[in-house]
Amino acid sequence: MSGIGASGERAISAGESIGVAVSGDNTRVVVLPAEAAHWARTVVAPTGAGFLPGSATEVFVGRESELRALRALLTGGGSAAVTQQVAVRAIHGLGGVGKSSLALHYAHEHRESYSLVWWVTAESAESIVSSLAGLAMALCPQWAGAVGPDERAAWAVLWLQEHEGWLLVFDNVEDPAVLKPYVGTLHRGHHLATSRKATGWHVVTTRTMALGVLPLEDAVDLLTRLAFPDRAPTSEEWGAATELARDLGCLPLALEQAGAYVHETGAGLDEYRRSLGLVLDEASEGIDPERTIARIWDRTIVAVAGRDPLAVRLLNAMAWLAPDDIPRAYLVFLAPDLVALNRALGVLHTYNMVSFGDQNTLKVHRLVQTVLRSRPQGPEDPPPGRLDAEHALQHALPSVDQDDIADDRWREFVPHITALAESAPVGIAPSLAMAEVYLSAAQSLFRQLRDGQTVTLRQQVLAQREQDLSDTHPITVTARHNLARAYAEAGHPERAMPLLETALAQFKQTIGDTHPFTLAARHNLARTYAETAELERAIPLLETVLTQSEQVLGDTHTNTLSARHSLALACSRAGDLERAIRLLETVLTQSEQTIGDTRPSTLTARHALAVAYAETGDLERAVPLFETLLAQSEQVLGDTHPNTLTTRQNLATARAQLHQPTATRTKFLYG
Repeated sequence: MSGIGASGERAISAGESIGVAVSGDNTRVVVLPAEAAHWARTVVAPTGAGFLPGSATEVFVGRESELRALRALLTGGGSAAVTQQVAVRAIHGLGGVGKSSLALHYAHEHRESYSLVWWVTAESAESIVSSLAGLAMALCPQWAGAVGPDERAAWAVLWLQEHEGWLLVFDNVEDPAVLKPYVGTLHRGHHLATSRKATGWHVVTTRTMALGVLPLEDAVDLLTRLAFPDRAPTSEEWGAATELARDLGCLPLALEQAGAYVHETGAGLDEYRRSLGLVLDEASEGIDPERTIARIWDRTIVAVAGRDPLAVRLLNAMAWLAPDDIPRAYLVFLAPDLVALNRALGVLHTYNMVSFGDQNTLKVHRLVQTVLRSRPQGPEDPPPGRLDAEHALQHALPSVDQDDIADDRWREFVPHITALAESAPVGIAPSLAMAEVYLSAAQSLFRQLRDGQTVTLRQQVLAQREQDLSDTHPITVTARHNLARAYAEAGHPERAMPLLETALAQFKQTIGDTHPFTLAARHNLARTYAETAELERAIPLLETVLTQSEQVLGDTHTNTLSARHSLALACSRAGDLERAIRLLETVLTQSEQTIGDTRPSTLTARHALAVAYAETGDLERAVPLFETLLAQSEQVLGDTHPNTLTTRQNLATARAQLHQPTATRTKFLYG
C-alpha cells in the first residue's frame, strides 16, 4: 500500500554551522558543515558574475521612465515588485505585458553596479530553491557538485547573508509570501520581483510598480525593429505598423510574434493585419491578451506547420508542461531523431514561440501555453498535445518505485508533473500510469516536508482511485487520507476535516480500529479539530489515540510521543495547563532518551513546555528552559530561522516578566 502520508515532526539535519535553506512554509532546514560555511564566507564573486536568461528577441524599446523609477525604488529601499496594472490584470490575469523583459533589461543595464546578479525562477518555493542551488554551483563547484539541491541552496543563502551588493531577480512570483524568508533575512543586496499579481505584496515590500502596455509610439518602434531588422521602415510601413500595433493593443508579446512572422515570411504589415481580421474596440477598457494572441496564432501556426509539422506537435506538448526549464530530453520521445528535434525547435525559436535557456532547456511564454490549451476541440477529442506531454514525460522519468522517489533526479520533473495535474481536464480522471506519476511526485514533496504543495497532485490520484477501485478499497482510502493531510498542511482544515472523517470510518471498517493507518487517520482528524478550535471533539479523540498508540506501538514509539504532544497542546489551548505540563514533561523526557536532545521533535517539546511554564507564571522554570532552547536552536537551526526568532522573543518576554512581575503580561508565542 502507498505511504499514508501522516505528518510527523519536522526533520532537521544537524551540522556544525548555521546555513539555512527555507521553503515556502519555513520548514526545510539544512545545516552546513564547517568547511562549506567557510567557503560561503570567503568565496568572492568574480567580476561580472551572475546568471541572466536570454531574451527571446534581444530587442527592447521604451520604458525609460519605468527603468528610472525602478532604479529609484531599489536604491531607496532594497526591494521592489513589478506587477501588472490593475486594468491589465483584471483581463484574465494573463501576462505578455513585458514585466520579465523590463527586469532583464534593468539587470543588464546596471550589472556593473552589482557584485553579482542572479535570476531566480520564483513560481514556487521549490523553483526558488532550485535557482539558488545554481548559484552555489557557480561560485563553489568544488563542494556544491557533491551535494543535493537543498544543501546548495543553503550555501547560497549563507553566501548572500555574508556578502553585499548583489541583485536577486525573482521572476513570475505567484505568491508573494514565498519571498518572505529571503527578503526577511537577506538584507545586503537588492531584491526585484516580477508577477502577474497586483496584490499581496505588503508581506514583503511596500515598493511596487504597476506596468501597463507600451505607449503606441514605442509599440510601433518595437514592431518595426522586429519586422525590418536590417533597415528603417518606410512611411507607409510605419503607418501600417501603427494600425497593427493598435489592433494588438500594444501588448509586447503580441508585437514580438507579429514582427517575427512578418520578418520570416516577407508578408506586408497591411496584409498581415487583414489576415488577422482584428477590429479595434474603442469602447474596450483594456486589451484581452488571450484573445489577441489567439488571433495571431491562427496565422502563425500555418507558417510554422508549413516549415516543419513536428514543430507544431512539440509546441502543443510543451503547452502542458511548466513554462520554464523544459529539458530538450523530454521531447526526444516525440521526434524521429535529434536532428529532426533540433530543426523543429529552431523553427519555433525563429517565430518567437520558444526561447532557449542554459543546459539544453526551453521556455514557452505562459500566455502562449494558455491559448494552446484552450483551443476549441471536439467533445470526444483529447486536448492537442496533452497525451504527447504525458507520454514524453513518462518516458523521460526515472524509476517510479516508491523507494526511489526522494532521489534528487525527481526534482527537475516535479514542476512539469504539477503543471500537468493543474491543467488536467475537468471531470476526467487520469490514467493509472499518470496517477502513479502524480503519486510519486507528491510523495517526493512529502518527504521534503512540502506536503502542502501536493494538493493538486493528490486530487488527481484520488480521482483515479475512485474511478478504477471501490470507494472503500484501502488504496482509495489512503489516497483520500493523504489529500486531507495536504489540505491541512496547505492551511485549509475545513477541506481536510470531512475527508479525514470519511477516511477514519472507512479504515475502521476495512483494516480495523487499531491498525497503524487507522491510528494515523484518527490522530490527524483530532489535530484538525484542534486547529479549528473544536477542542471538545479534539481532546477525547486524542485521548483515544494516545491510549491505542501506547497499547499497539509502545509507550516511547515516535507516533505515541507525537500523540501525547498533540494532546498536551490541545489541553493547553483548552486552558488545562496543569495537565498539559504533565504530558509535555513526559514527552520531553522520553524524546531526550529515545531520539536525542536536539532532534526537531525534542526542540518542539522543550519549547511547548517552556511556554506552558510561562503561561502559568512559573518563570523560574520557563526562563532556563528558553535559554537552553535558544542556544540549541541557534546551533542547529541558525540565527534567522523562524523558530529561533520565536524562542528569542519568548525568552525576552519571560525575562522582562521575571524582573517586573507587576508589569502588564505579554502573551507568549507558540512555535
